[in-house]
Amino acid sequence: MKTWSIVFAALAVLLSDVMCAVVAYLYRDMLCGIAHDCYSAPAGVAFLYAIPFAAGIIICAALACVLKKKA
Repeated sequence: MKTWSIVFAALAVLLSDVMCAVVAYLYRDMLCGIAHDCYSAPAGVAFLYAIPFAAGIIICAALACVLKKKA
């Protein structure tokens, strides 16, 4: 059980890093689109991509805590 706890904790950290990269890239891309008169969406829409990542991070962190207590 302790091994699975470590795996889920590492997965939560990895998801948070990927989330930051995705949101930052999309935010920059949307800002550049606005600067070049390619109005696709407001730049704040990029933060909506963080919602599924946040859900995954919460689930992984909760599983890591539960499995650590069982070990």
